[in-house]
Amino acid sequence: MRLLVIGGSVFLGHAFVTRALRRGDRVTTFNRGRSGTDVPGAEVVRGDRENDDDLRRLVEGRRWDAVIDTCGYVPRVAGRSARALSGHADAYLFVSSVHAYADWPERRVDESSALHPCPPDAGPDDDVPYNTLKAGCERAVETGFDGRVLILNPGLITGPREQVPRLTWWLNRIASGGPVLAPGDPGRAMQLVDARDIAEFGLARLAAGATGRFLVSGVPGNTTFGALLDDCVRVTGSAAVPTWVDDAFLLERGVAEWTELPMWAPGGPTMAGVWLPSSDQALRAGLRCRPVADTVQDTWAWIRDENVAAGRAAEGGQGIDPEKERRILAAWTEGGSHGAR
Repeated sequence: MRLLVIGGSVFLGHAFVTRALRRGDRVTTFNRGRSGTDVPGAEVVRGDRENDDDLRRLVEGRRWDAVIDTCGYVPRVAGRSARALSGHADAYLFVSSVHAYADWPERRVDESSALHPCPPDAGPDDDVPYNTLKAGCERAVETGFDGRVLILNPGLITGPREQVPRLTWWLNRIASGGPVLAPGDPGRAMQLVDARDIAEFGLARLAAGATGRFLVSGVPGNTTFGALLDDCVRVTGSAAVPTWVDDAFLLERGVAEWTELPMWAPGGPTMAGVWLPSSDQALRAGLRCRPVADTVQDTWAWIRDENVAAGRAAEGGQGIDPEKERRILAAWTEGGSHGAR
């Protein structure tokens, strides 16, 4: 296929470009050259998707079998790209998010679940949260592009080149050793998906001429929090000991869910469906998900190869302050009858 990837230099976009080139596809990337490293073998066009002149220069004399858009966050901007590329590509794959579904994370969602209400022309100055904007971006592409539209709604994406450093934070934290504050129930089931598996699935669906949408959140229960941290201990060779602390204890001490201890979703009605999105339709259509242990191993190899520092997680708003972690661990163990489990 002849493919245009908007972005293509970081995480999921990089995975799409890499795998497309391995398949023998011809790939053009369109980005500003600020966020990551271009993949060797792809034609690189520098430009800003918010600039109409750059978009006109991009499409002049060119046509692709499909566009892959992994970095649309504002409906007005996504719609501009979709309209500019109409007539220059047969299909448009837009990577959205499970965040676009109005009932998530409170309840289980699938492709038939309602999206957040958001107009396709919502702009960056409108008072609209990220989750709602993603739904608006989907509508902007569907209404703005004259051709086949395919939408992917990933859940929590992990793997090498992780953009929001969640797994990266846990690997670096565990590699540093010592007692590690581990949140809640080690048996809590999760559902993670590797960026490389999303890319393989999306490319295969494009080649098959698919349209519509697929929720690509991985295999339900493909790991637990305990198994995930055990994998981190194993691949790092660390002597770290996870100390599992009850949800209520952590909440009482002001630990922010999801971010201070990345991926921690305490039990309760507001997060009851966080690990339950249905990937059944995608799995039937050929989504293949590698074991989470392999993703952990490959992510640690990337951290070592690229010297990805622990401080990068703090820059991404992830991770607990070390002193706060020590205070909570001390309070937990001093309470008696707790300890590591």
